[in-house]
Amino acid sequence: MGWGNYGYGRSESVAEKRSKAKRKIAALLKKGEKIAPVTIEGRKIAKSWWGVSWNRNLELYADFSNRLSRGRSYVTHGCVIDLQIMPGKIKAQVLGSGSSVYQCEIDIDALSQKNWKTITKHVEGKISSLSNLLKGQFPLEMEAILTDKKGGLFPAPEKFHPYCNCPDHARLCKHLAAVIYGIGNRLDSQPELLFVLRNVSPSDLISKAIVKVRDNLIDKAKKVKSSRMLKLKDDDLSDLFHIDFVKSTTEL
Repeated sequence: MGWGNYGYGRSESVAEKRSKAKRKIAALLKKGEKIAPVTIEGRKIAKSWWGVSWNRNLELYADFSNRLSRGRSYVTHGCVIDLQIMPGKIKAQVLGSGSSVYQCEIDIDALSQKNWKTITKHVEGKISSLSNLLKGQFPLEMEAILTDKKGGLFPAPEKFHPYCNCPDHARLCKHLAAVIYGIGNRLDSQPELLFVLRNVSPSDLISKAIVKVRDNLIDKAKKVKSSRMLKLKDDDLSDLFHIDFVKSTTEL
């Protein structure tokens, strides 16, 4: 007769884990806590370009490969009951074995100004709007720039400074691994949070290009002496390219 029949050493089923996570989330919400659980729908953790690129980036590194697999199961079972992303920091609560809830924090180094300037320089003129950027709609050459392992937007393992108060003293325990995968899922709906995390602004990638387009349009208008084009103002161009020209030019 196995130990499981006596209630010892029996592993929880997937259904039990998900049910337990839902109950814990409901209890925290009832207390008035402002939590943002990670909810996985279907088999894929992430589906957008930003989310998939985040997870793929981390899976490329041997530093993380041994621990990420257990994190995948935790996040897909709904165990990341809260995930907060802010400048240079991630805070999360992860439901562990039994009723334990572990507190996870990951500090992530800001992207260096040197690397950010290099990115903006290579990207200039390749994105037409902030909307397209956040939708992941841009040329393949730009993907290579953003995902470059040495100077891209996605952080390498050495940029991570993780902490979890669980008994596992490994640098990356299964709870932290779940949080990392949870970030990829969160970027599906809020890709701008990657820029927040790395302390840079997505508008930097398009403002110069948009201003250049505006100036070219105005130059053409002057050459053809079109009264309609000469009346083209920043507000009109803002509607056309989905960006506030006045704000962008003051930030340059």
